[in-house]
Amino acid sequence: MQLKTIDQQVVVVVGASSGIGRETALKFAQRGAKVVVSARSEPGLKSLVEEIQGLGGDAIYVIADVSNFLQVKAIADQAVAEYGRLDTWVNAAATGVIAPFEKITPEEFGRVVDVTLMGQVYGAMAALPYLKQQGRGALILISSMEGRRSLPLQSPYSAAKHGVEGFVEALRVEIQHEKWPISVTSILPSTINTPYYNKIRSKLGVKPTGIPPYYQPGIVADAILYAAENPTRDFVVGDAGKVLDLLQRISPPLVDSLLSAIAFTGQRTNEPKPEDAPDNLYEPVSVYDKVEGDFKNLTVPTFLDWLDQNPPLKWGALAFVALGIAGMLSGGRDQNNA
Repeated sequence: MQLKTIDQQVVVVVGASSGIGRETALKFAQRGAKVVVSARSEPGLKSLVEEIQGLGGDAIYVIADVSNFLQVKAIADQAVAEYGRLDTWVNAAATGVIAPFEKITPEEFGRVVDVTLMGQVYGAMAALPYLKQQGRGALILISSMEGRRSLPLQSPYSAAKHGVEGFVEALRVEIQHEKWPISVTSILPSTINTPYYNKIRSKLGVKPTGIPPYYQPGIVADAILYAAENPTRDFVVGDAGKVLDLLQRISPPLVDSLLSAIAFTGQRTNEPKPEDAPDNLYEPVSVYDKVEGDFKNLTVPTFLDWLDQNPPLKWGALAFVALGIAGMLSGGRDQNNA
């Protein structure tokens, strides 16, 4: 499967007014792509398009709520009307309620699923016909490590992200069976320093936070741009996420115990936040239309992501380690036999 280089692409980024989506749109534009950005916040989209144009890039915006299929379809339609085609679709829109499950209403739980899962489904429905018209392309869904391992106090978001993982696996196989050269990628970020924790609804009585370590949004954007040019199945972003994924595969009960010990206090700050504070569950909160959140002091670099973007080096390193282990085991057997 051969994807276009980024400077030859028309890219849609949904959920682009802040955080990962905003950083991703900026990086696509800096690499020469024509970019269509969408979200509910018109001020955030306007400022993003102005920033892209100020850098010499080409971008337009479309206001949409991803829980409404017709509004999502309008994003794809407008992209093709403006630029003649669609090459890559990135869906980063999400919302959440952080609270004990018993404090979450049915309406709140459903709304998180409508935005965070169904928004991805609607995006695929809107984008795939145009990607098929091109005969190739990339569909990139922003999932989360919570799609592999749920967190307490985030049951609606974790449920929605698990749904994204189930959906993308089924869709990928259908596209492969039909022999369409369309790459379907799930990006699974670790805890990222975006305004997400400023925007979501909280019933903890304090401002919520993710479980450290944090990573900067740029590393997720880099993974997305990599997947737009290089067909990729899954990309876990951040070393902590890779460790969590490994632990979850080895022993889910061990992860249960770890989260029971750290996740309840680890998702709370000391900053009071009333339950009726503005949030983005039903309406946009434009004051946080920026890339970074408030936790830059907790961010760390990632190292293993670079290997994932350089597969020959990655597999070479793994082969080297495997040979070393085999050599050690062989040497031990020789000593025992002597």
